Amino acid sequence: MKEAILYERLNDGRVRCHACAHRCTIPPGKRGICAVRENVDGRLASLVYGRLIARDVDPIEKKPLFHFFPATRAYSIATVGCNFTCLNCQNHFISQYPREHGGRIIGEESSPEEIVSEAVKAGCRSIAYTYSEPTVAIGFYLDVMRLAREEGLANVWVSNGYFSAEAADLISPYLDGINIDLKGISDRLYREVAGGNLRPVISSIERVFRAGVWVEVTTLVIPGLNDSPDELRWTAEAIYGISPRIPWHVSRFFPAHRLVDRPPTPVETLKLAYEIGREVGLSYVYIGNVPGEGEATLCPSCGARLITRAGFLVRENRLKGGICPECGAEIDGVWFTA
Repeated sequence: MKEAILYERLNDGRVRCHACAHRCTIPPGKRGICAVRENVDGRLASLVYGRLIARDVDPIEKKPLFHFFPATRAYSIATVGCNFTCLNCQNHFISQYPREHGGRIIGEESSPEEIVSEAVKAGCRSIAYTYSEPTVAIGFYLDVMRLAREEGLANVWVSNGYFSAEAADLISPYLDGINIDLKGISDRLYREVAGGNLRPVISSIERVFRAGVWVEVTTLVIPGLNDSPDELRWTAEAIYGISPRIPWHVSRFFPAHRLVDRPPTPVETLKLAYEIGREVGLSYVYIGNVPGEGEATLCPSCGARLITRAGFLVRENRLKGGICPECGAEIDGVWFTA
């Protein structure tokens, strides 16, 4: 247990957490919505500092990040806890663990030095803070991120985007890339499915983009919830309003956790979303969870196929230093020459 960052002390022993957009006011002995930040005698404690529930080596394409050091590996870590309660969470055994196990916190003790050393030994180009919402462990992850940057590793987050402006300002100097989950463009969807609301997510996308972080956005297309042509168009337009350069991943839903009363997303719906994104003017649109469909990076100027993928595997990369070899257009992203 370690004192958390991003909080203020209030009267009567209460504290107010400023890590995420919930901004929980927490009485003594209680926890915030994330279930891993607790008021201990008038001070906010992080219950997950240095306690990893998961660590693995993943292709960066799995995050998904398609325009960030393609075909490299990311050392991927997670703690338990989340500030959302998504009905369809595929990682609920991690994200919801404290909530579903009477507040119990589990995880293997790990130091920032150990994590960075393991990432280097594994030949990873980056460390990914993923599998559950990284904001709930922001103090621990900031310590890892600073050390990773010193060792020449990049830092990437996979996030629901429900972090506060203060959190965004803290992480942005050390954050190289992020994929933010934009569930749709409806407050009702956010309230009923995730336990939050829309506006802070849009603000987070805009804030980290303006800070110079490479941003990609994923929308899980769920039948009957966010799959109408209007909803898809409004979502694409929200991204376009920040920047047409932000890649949009429209991903196939499969029944999971507590949302099992809906079928998998029809592939035709995802193809429609893809076409809508291109019509709106987004430069890069991808289809996720459907191998062989909409995975290639195309030049937005001439349409040339630049990066060919099969699932998380890059089969061909024709980019030359981020430049299209056919027309010479600059392709947005974080690239390098192997």
